[in-house]
Amino acid sequence: MPETTLTLEERVTRLEDIHEIGQLRARYCQALDDGRWEDLADTFTEDGAFVGLSTARGRAEMLEFFPQLNSSTVTSWWHFSSNETVELDGDTAAGTTWLLQPCVVDGESQIAAGRYEDTMVRTAHGWRFQERRVSFFFWSSLESGWDAARFSFPPAVDAADARTVERLG
Repeated sequence: MPETTLTLEERVTRLEDIHEIGQLRARYCQALDDGRWEDLADTFTEDGAFVGLSTARGRAEMLEFFPQLNSSTVTSWWHFSSNETVELDGDTAAGTTWLLQPCVVDGESQIAAGRYEDTMVRTAHGWRFQERRVSFFFWSSLESGWDAARFSFPPAVDAADARTVERLG
């Protein structure tokens, strides 16, 4: 429905939903960076999925996947997101968020950039991710430099951003 045909109450509700979705995305990044795994899992629905470097579906898999990734290979990371879009359709929403991620992999300073494709639903506890899919434009060591589709972190190759790879031919 075009925004101009919405009532004032519907427009305010829409703005509140967009704001809450922005807060959900921020809570995800902050919980991930702080290692608050329960809080991170709580940003998803019970059967929600993180897809990218691997797939973790449901709370139990997320509570296993993220701490293991953080303690074994990627020992430090910081997620900065921007350029957020969201399309609302009642109790569902979809959108894209761009990602800049300085990190440390096996003791080496690296930087990654990519995008999240989000599918979200309204639950009794507020908006939650049904699926958060990450793809990477690049993931490179600072020493070797970065460029589109350059990957120093092998698991990121499987999550290469298809549009970036296509553009490069």
